[in-house]
Amino acid sequence: MLIVLALHFVVALAAPWFFARWGRHAFYGLAAVPGGSFVWLLLQHDAVYSPGATGPPTEMIPWVPDLQLDLAFRMDALAWLMSLLVLGVGALVLAYCARYFRADDGGLAGFGSQLLAFAGVMFGLVTADNLILLYVFWELTTVLSYLLIGYTRTRIAARRAALQALIVTTLGGLAMLVGLIMIGQLAGTYRISTLIAAAAQQTAAQTGPLAAHALGTHASGGTAALLATAVVLVLVGAATKSALIPFHFWLPSAMAAPTPVSAYLHAAAMVKAGIYLVARLAPGFSGSPYWQVTVMVLGLGTMLVGGWRALRQHDLKLILAYGTVSQLGFLTVVVGLGNREAAVAGLALLLAHGLFKATLFLVVGIIDHHTGTRDIRRLSGVFASAPALGVVAVIGAASMAGVPPLAGFIAKESVYEAFLHNAFLNNAFDNNAITSTAGPVVLVGLVLGSVLTIAYSARFLWGGFARKAEGMTTAFKPVSWEFLAAPAILSALTVLYGVLPSVVEGWVSPYAALFGPATPGEGFHLALWHGFTPALALTALTFAAGLLMVFGSRRVARIQDRIRPLLDAEKSYRFGIRGLDAAAVWVTGRTQRGSLFFYLAVILCTAIAANLVALAMAGWPLPATTYFIDPKSPVQIIAGIGIILGALAAARANKRFLAVLMVSVTGYGVALIFALQGAPDLALTQMLVETIILVAFVLAMRSLPARLRERTTGSHRAIRLGIGVAFGATMVFVALAAMGSRTALPVSLEFPKLAYEGGGGLNIVNVTLVDIRVWDTFGEISVLVIAATGVASLIFVRGRGARLARADTVQAGSVDRQHPAELGNVRGAAALALSRKFATAARDAWLVAGRTLAPERRSIIFEVVTRLLFHSMIIFSVYLLLAGHNLPGGGFSGGLMAGMALTIRYLAGGRFELAEAAPVSAGIMLGSGLGTAALSGLAPLLLGGQVFQSAAIELYLPVFGDIKFVTSTIFDIGVYMVVVGLVLDVLRSLGAELDEHQEARIQREGRPATDVAVGEGESLEVER
Repeated sequence: MLIVLALHFVVALAAPWFFARWGRHAFYGLAAVPGGSFVWLLLQHDAVYSPGATGPPTEMIPWVPDLQLDLAFRMDALAWLMSLLVLGVGALVLAYCARYFRADDGGLAGFGSQLLAFAGVMFGLVTADNLILLYVFWELTTVLSYLLIGYTRTRIAARRAALQALIVTTLGGLAMLVGLIMIGQLAGTYRISTLIAAAAQQTAAQTGPLAAHALGTHASGGTAALLATAVVLVLVGAATKSALIPFHFWLPSAMAAPTPVSAYLHAAAMVKAGIYLVARLAPGFSGSPYWQVTVMVLGLGTMLVGGWRALRQHDLKLILAYGTVSQLGFLTVVVGLGNREAAVAGLALLLAHGLFKATLFLVVGIIDHHTGTRDIRRLSGVFASAPALGVVAVIGAASMAGVPPLAGFIAKESVYEAFLHNAFLNNAFDNNAITSTAGPVVLVGLVLGSVLTIAYSARFLWGGFARKAEGMTTAFKPVSWEFLAAPAILSALTVLYGVLPSVVEGWVSPYAALFGPATPGEGFHLALWHGFTPALALTALTFAAGLLMVFGSRRVARIQDRIRPLLDAEKSYRFGIRGLDAAAVWVTGRTQRGSLFFYLAVILCTAIAANLVALAMAGWPLPATTYFIDPKSPVQIIAGIGIILGALAAARANKRFLAVLMVSVTGYGVALIFALQGAPDLALTQMLVETIILVAFVLAMRSLPARLRERTTGSHRAIRLGIGVAFGATMVFVALAAMGSRTALPVSLEFPKLAYEGGGGLNIVNVTLVDIRVWDTFGEISVLVIAATGVASLIFVRGRGARLARADTVQAGSVDRQHPAELGNVRGAAALALSRKFATAARDAWLVAGRTLAPERRSIIFEVVTRLLFHSMIIFSVYLLLAGHNLPGGGFSGGLMAGMALTIRYLAGGRFELAEAAPVSAGIMLGSGLGTAALSGLAPLLLGGQVFQSAAIELYLPVFGDIKFVTSTIFDIGVYMVVVGLVLDVLRSLGAELDEHQEARIQREGRPATDVAVGEGESLEVER
């Protein structure tokens, strides 16, 4: 099963390559994947139906055992039958696409990839044996259906239908997720097979809490109510996915999708997911207090509404769409009844529906492809023009109407038999809090729905194929056998099913056995002829009433015109969406006011209120001993005073650079406190981070005015002061309360031992980052890569993969040249000439790209210091990387140190010097680092270990002596590369790229360069 899933996804990813070489014929190659999987499925028949002591085929990969999240798959009878539809119809639809689409249609690669991936996802959904895994596949079908429905992105109807389907099914999916989690927690397991087996067993014994919930009897009130609520939430998810009322409107709207999508997703696969979920849970939870009410009301209502609306449609696809809605309601009633007879009938109907409805949708696609219309008022004489196509359509429509000897007749007869038996013999509905008249009422509703089915089946055939006196004969080109093959095969299977129903009964019997043993002398079987039975009488009554509706179609149409629906679900949806939009506009207008003061005030006041409420409810616990100054380290007073002065100076600063510098003073003060508290690793990291952030802010501020705008005055200043003081005080009390709330020993006490014995290192911080909590670190460096990409996307207007220009492409002394008049009163033309002579006198530049800068921009002292420090800083960064497992350092600190070295090179020599120092692009560095970290985590799997498992390798080397290498260092190397790439991206985005933009702007304006850090009206001398 895992191989089948992997094959679908791998080929789906490679689909663009196939389409680039084969064009639309690549659909045949894609069809081979579900086709081959279908053959494999047939070969699994004996393993599924004769499982032996080990049970049905099962595959499981542990993922997060503590949360019971496992990649568990199980192929039982229900999953096998559903997989027949998913893989078989999927293969035929993909092959059909090769003739349906034209060679010049755009986006075929994406469409084929998504359709094949959907087949894999649907296969995963029906074989998943874990509730959460089932939900993952459930939501993947939602996303892929959104993409497939919106294939024709230029049509607003397609985009609107795709979004509507996404919103409705996602809403139900979220409700279902809550229900699944509740069921899993109450039952103590998320394994579906275990859950259903336990529920069925306890239901039979009527003992234990789970059985009480399932039966609705002898249950403790609170727990029983929780499980009943969970079951209803799951049914809400099934109702949205299978388009039951009041969510039925999204399915007809989804007919904006290409016809192959309608044939596969909306007839044979996705909409069956809700039916499958009801069928999967029915053996254990059909006795839940609200199950029968929910299933019968939603199912019957949907069947009648869908059939009634189908008679009003003029589009062939819409007739089938509303017919599908009706049939989905029919299926819900049958599979949700919860007994042996209904289980057989329900799965028989499910298989028959998938065959005939997919056939009819594919037939409509051929008609639309050849005539350009699906309007029954414009179609005429199609049967005479394409008799083979007409025969296929007649078989499909006749099966849908329940005409013998086809699959639809077999299934509908079995449904009548099952409900007659339950309505008048067992009266099973009485056990589920429904009145004694419920059985006959449900049966009457099923008959009425079947009458409507006959009527809209006849409307489909008449509208699509008959010759109409008032219509124009439709020109119809011959249909190629490749185009007709898929619906013809499905129609042949429909006939074969009707002739050999015993085969299907053998497929569904193991599932029906989950509802208990057969009644002695039971004669319920799938058969073409049962004799003269009450079910046959109901069938005759259904056909008689259906034919009356067909011949009285004009009168029925007039009645429909007079009857207006009490509630239009789609209009209600649109009204609700418009209301949400209006509410969003109202809320946005009152919260997003463009005022930083307002935003911060809301955030901080919320944080203050939430924390104070939490502290008050907790009783304000405080530690037994508190002090403001550590008596063992009085030097902290100096650091504290520095932090306070830096914060006050930042608040009072009138220039941006000064404000940022004072904020950095507070950061350096915190680094000093870390060092005084015996945390040199944290102190080093804090200092390096503060330095890099300071550089990034200074580079970014070059594009902003130097001076800050006027400060807030009056009452707002007092409010800001009060909020700031209150927030600071609140955080102090939160910290004290957190320390006073401790009731157990700190986990940090075991970290030294865990770091050394488990991670093989003495540096607790580094071992924690790269071993103990390596998943957290991997997530953090992934965020760093995303953040760097985001920063670059705000600055770069072209591809960021391009390398920076090298120094040899620029004339010496041409970069950032300044006009003498702009040097201020202190430095005149003579000083400018002298500086140029001095800067160009040396034969060998201290920096490679130093000669590119204008002489007045160069600082020889800075260049000399940079040349002396750069290589030492790079070597020290490597030392921090390699020594970090046992000493202060690590990949993060080492990467920051290397980034500082690159920063100094940039500040000393400009963007061309940065290109010489780092010829590799930032994107490559980031990707390589993240890839190295990921591969270091996957490598242990090849050796039989776990993801990110580390190992210590001890060896002796001459000269070096004893060496202990821990494999987690490879992960740390990836962290090092990511950090260096991040710094490079910042320097390129906020430094080099802004430099280039500024130079280009100056050239466009035709004036010499000026110091962009200087605001309007400020002199260079003052700014320096």
